Amino acid sequence: MKNFLMKCYFRYKGPILYIFFGGITTLINIISYYISYKTLHLSNVTSTILAWIFSVIFAFISNKIWVFESKSWNKNIVTKELVSFVSVRLLTGFLDVAIMYIGVDLLNYNGLLMKIASNLFVLVSNYIGSKLFIFKKQ
Repeated sequence: MKNFLMKCYFRYKGPILYIFFGGITTLINIISYYISYKTLHLSNVTSTILAWIFSVIFAFISNKIWVFESKSWNKNIVTKELVSFVSVRLLTGFLDVAIMYIGVDLLNYNGLLMKIASNLFVLVSNYIGSKLFIFKKQ
């Protein structure tokens, strides 16, 4: 059984680590949103943007080091990865803001539930963008 689990882990290491760190990123996003929106009483959109910033910082570092194992710390390569990463995240960040605006501000759905639903969609979109465009194997 242990051999089977190890074989599965190494075969699906990238997606497993992405889901693990994506889960942490999602928690950072949701907790940041909740604190900004409920505790600091910032607007829904402002809270969503702040949560996005915190989660993107964590996601870049964890994706680079552990998920996609991009070993280079050459300034040009890191800059290219960071710009690409932030660009993809901006696209999905705008999607997150749109989903939150429509769901919470226009349709009056529960903000926390909408944040969870939005994050699931964003998580999948970000993995595809990272795998295909940012941390490509050479």
